[in-house]
Formats: sequence, C-alpha cells, structure tokens
Amino acid sequence: MASTIESVLQEKRVFPPAPEFVRKANIPGMEAYRRLVAEAERDFSGFWGRLARENLQWSKPFTQVLDESKAPFFRWFHDGELNASANCLDRHLETQPDKVAIIFEADDGSVTRITYKALYHEVCRLANALKAHGVKTGDRVLIYMPMSIQVVAAMQACARIGATHSVVFGGFSAKSLQERIIDAGATEVITADGQFRGGREIPLKPVVDEAFAMGGCEKVRNVIVYKRTGSAVAMQAPRDKWWDDVVKGQPETCAPTNIGAEHPLFILYTSGSTGKPKGIQHSTAGYLLWCKLTMQWVFDYKPSDVFWCTADVGWVTGHSYITYGPLAVGATEVMFEGVPTYPDAGRFWKLIQDHKVSVFYTAPTAIRSLIKAGGDLPKKYDLSSLRILGTVGEPINPEAWMWYHETVGGGRCPIVDTWWQTETGGHLISPLPGATPTKPGSATLPLPGIFADIVDETGQSVGRGKGGILVIKRPWPSMLRTIWGDSERYKKTYWPDDFKNKLYLAGDGASMDEEGYYRIVGRIDDVLNVSGHRLGTMEVESALVANSKLVAEAAVVGRPDELTGEAICAFVVLKGPRPVGEEAKKVAEELRQWVAKEIGPIAKPRDIRFGENLPKTRSGKIMRRLLRSIARGEEITQDVSTLENPAILEQLKQAM
Repeated sequence: MASTIESVLQEKRVFPPAPEFVRKANIPGMEAYRRLVAEAERDFSGFWGRLARENLQWSKPFTQVLDESKAPFFRWFHDGELNASANCLDRHLETQPDKVAIIFEADDGSVTRITYKALYHEVCRLANALKAHGVKTGDRVLIYMPMSIQVVAAMQACARIGATHSVVFGGFSAKSLQERIIDAGATEVITADGQFRGGREIPLKPVVDEAFAMGGCEKVRNVIVYKRTGSAVAMQAPRDKWWDDVVKGQPETCAPTNIGAEHPLFILYTSGSTGKPKGIQHSTAGYLLWCKLTMQWVFDYKPSDVFWCTADVGWVTGHSYITYGPLAVGATEVMFEGVPTYPDAGRFWKLIQDHKVSVFYTAPTAIRSLIKAGGDLPKKYDLSSLRILGTVGEPINPEAWMWYHETVGGGRCPIVDTWWQTETGGHLISPLPGATPTKPGSATLPLPGIFADIVDETGQSVGRGKGGILVIKRPWPSMLRTIWGDSERYKKTYWPDDFKNKLYLAGDGASMDEEGYYRIVGRIDDVLNVSGHRLGTMEVESALVANSKLVAEAAVVGRPDELTGEAICAFVVLKGPRPVGEEAKKVAEELRQWVAKEIGPIAKPRDIRFGENLPKTRSGKIMRRLLRSIARGEEITQDVSTLENPAILEQLKQAM
C-alpha cells in the first residue's frame, strides 16, 4: 500500500446550495447536518436504533442495535425480523397503490409504466412460482437479465420468500456466469432470451446454456426464461421454463416471509486483486435502512420526484438505487434499457425531457462520453424539471463537473458526487444537496453516522491537507457482512493486521483539504476502475494466460484515460516468437476477443504490447510500477539496476 498519496489538484471554486433549496431540503443547511453528526457521535447506538425504528417496518422489533462481540463480523438489529419486499411494496399499497413505481423505456423508445399495486402482484406471482419450484428461505437464485421491470420483480420476489439473489451483469461471459453459479451454489436461474442495447440484440439464454455446458451447475433445478426479444432459443425440458408459463395461474398475493435482520439479502460478485471474484454478502435490515436513508438525505427525496439512476442492475448501484432505495421511499423511477448514444447522443436528455426527471444519477464515464459526442446537445432539450444531479462509480474531474453543473443543470442544480462501493451498500461520503457547499471533483464530507479518516500505512491519521489511505473507523448498518464462503479473505482484505483489525480498508486513496473535504484519487491495490466498473488486474492476467496455446505470461496495468477513467494495458509474452507489424495486430485482436469471451467485453485490453519477457527482479517479481510508467508514456527515472533484464524495457516501449 502507498502510505501517502499526494493530491496535486488545487480546486478553489465553491458552490453553496441556493437559499430556496435549503429551505425545502430534508436536511436543511449545515447546522442540521452537524446536529445529526453530533447525535451519532454522542449516542452511536441510539442514533442508528432511532433511524431503524422510524424508517423500517418490523414484524418483530429488535432489542439490540449493534453486536460487536465477533468483530469484524458485525451484526445489526440481529434479533429483529422483517421483509425487504414488504418494506418496498406492501407498505405503499394503502397509501399510494396507483402511483407509478417504474417508468420503463426500452431501447426502441417504447414506454411501459407499472404502478405499485401492479408491481406487487407481478412480484407475488413470481414469488409463488419460485416456491412451487421448491425454492426455500436461504436458497440462492442467480439472475442474469436485461434492464426491465421483470428484473426488479425477480429480485423483489427472491426477497419476498427469503431467497438470496445473486445478479450477474448481462455483459458477462458464460465462464464468468458459470463461476458465479458454482460459487453461490445457486439452485435456480432466472434469465431472458436476450436483450436490446443500442439497436442490437444481445443473446442471454445461449450464454446460460454455454455456462451449463462447462459443467459444475448441477445444483440448478430450473431455469426461468423471460421472453424479451422473441428470438428462437433452445429450451431443455424439464429444466427450462418460460416466465409467462410459470407465473400463469399463480395467486397474485404472497405473504412475505419474515426473516432475521442479518439474513443474506443478496450476494454480488466484485473484482478483487486476485483472480477469483469476491461474493460480497449483504444483510437485509441494515442494507435496506441505508438505501432508504440515502434516498432521503443524498437525493433529498420528495414524493413529487421522478428519479433516474442510469446504472445497470448487475452492479451495486442498480441494486441500491433502482431495486431497493427508490421503492423503499415510494418513488416513481425511470429504468432504461439502452445506451446514452443511441439513436443519437441526445438520448439521455430526451428521456429527462419526456419523463420530467427531477433527480438524475449517472457515471462520470457517461458524462465524459456525452461531452465528447455533443457538448451543446443538452441545450436543445427542456431540462427544467431537473433539481438534483448525481455522479457515481469513480471520481469526476472538475471540468466535467463544471460542464454537468452549467450545461445540464443550468447552474441551479446541486451535484452530489457520491463515494461508495459494492462493499459499503450505499453512499458513505457525499454532499447533501440542501446543506453542503460543493467543490468540483470532491465527494465532500462523510454522511451522518459515518466515521471516515485518511491514514498512513500504520493506521495513523495523516491530518488535514494531506493524502493517504481512506478508512472507515466505525461499523455502519449497510456494510458487507463477509465474502461468501471465505471469511478469512474478508478479514484479510478489509480489516488488515496493519491497522490492528480496527479500521475498514476501503482500498481507495484519498486526500483531505483544510476544511475536511475528501477527494478520492484512485485505487491503492491492483484493481482497475474502467467506466466505473472494478476489474482486478489479476483477473485479466488470468484470462490472458488461460489461452495456453498462445500466451506464456502476461502482466496487466492501468493508465489514465480521458473517457473511461482507466484503460487496460497488457504486456504479453507469447509461447512463440514475438510478433511485429501486422502479425502483432492480428494476435492482439485475437487476444482481445479471447478476454471478452473469458470475462466480458468490458475487460478487453485497450493496448497489448508483446515482449520476449517481462521486466523482473532477480527474485522473479514482475516490476509493475515500471510497466505503469511505460503504459503512461512516462520517462523511467527509477533505478532499474535490480532488474534481471533491463534491456526489455526498450522493447516494451514500442507501441504497435
């Protein structure tokens, strides 16, 4: 780990919230924020207990807020019982059954609206179908679906009967899918025939079939297939069943299964610095509480809002701010199947105009690509419905922040630049739109109840005006509970011995300015952030080396990229002679397609360079810091005398 990380960015611009916005905000002004922070500091247990009682409906009230007896395996509200789906749907049936829950816009522009009552019935029918298939409380259901009302229904149906869902992003390969089915021990798979993105049809069911053909998926008894594209797919009886057939005739009510607060709501796989993805396990009550609170605090939720999070449900952002958070507060939300640039780069702005979106939450990668595709395009649309803008997934550079603020928000919408992770369950550091003066590129301050700090390698606070390692000093309700099936890896990854197992290691570097504002500066481990998605360098290296016909050795690093945040650069040693010219281009493309098949298209290396070997110390360690310098086109100033083969550096500098 790097002990200190220096931030060279000096940002002086400050944007206080407008007085009128502050007056109507859920947390109105910095004094209200400080009162909540002080309450959490004064009575940590009382603070969280109050919020849990006020915001969630419990079938059995809890008597203990936080159990730290087996730290770092913390338990929140553990003797209470509730149901996540009932908290998202049933509680709204009396007060607003006919309110639109989801406005779904398909890739082709067609729009479907579903009310809370209709969504409740859809969820109940599928929940009853799952029970008829023998799915029990605690069973794992793997979901591999397109953006749709049905994917939300599938996740909610699992929650309703106490099954643990594991959603896999629809862009992942058969091998990635197979690994996750096996690791989760899934007994049921829910998928679709295919999906539409950018005018193209992308198959899903054939990928599931390929995953099964690889073996190891024998625990799966049923595959439910939602008909989205209508293309012909192979259906293997009796395992494969059409969604419409399994829900037909099922009762449209299903009593929610009351489960313990700590019951695993879902497992979501994320990249680590080793080749094996980590199954991040989240609880039910603590996770749901934080999803709801952050909707109210960070997005300042009002009943009149139309909320749009552009993430895919295959990532944690889609879990927290599509499937759970918006429904927990009873919001109307937009879901979108397509991509921001189809049929043209005005698609996002047209959606905001057409559906009168008031809170818009997207990734810096999307913002940068839309600036590039047409920086003045937003001005052609009526974006007057917007009142809050948000960013997620990676730090946003100040100039993109300013464009977002001025061109999209018209200079009047607060920007909430949210820092969080799959592991945290929801936002931990973020501006509050009616309280926090914002600074371009800064995630600003920790939310009430979150105790963050920046430390050196020994766990000592570095103080204001410096950079280092971002940590969280106290547990919080929505934190991950463990890594599925690997508690030792959980402890080693997030509660390192260096910090005496007392500090949660986020894996990000950050700096703090003199006012206590946090600026996230990137990963401190071998994890890349590509378009807001975390990819382990080891995963990509493992995928390359898995091509045993061609590849002898590979090392992967990241380099800054204006559009995607980081670009993947691979240095490859082939089993045969080092290729040059057209031959090198041909082999590089073959390897890119290979990685896409092994992991998914998002993991394809941008650059592939071939060498006769890799820069190694005499003990055989690959010097990745030198490879990072080469990838970035930097002059190598480090001492290379410890290298076994210094001459290889010149060879690797040659881009194709």
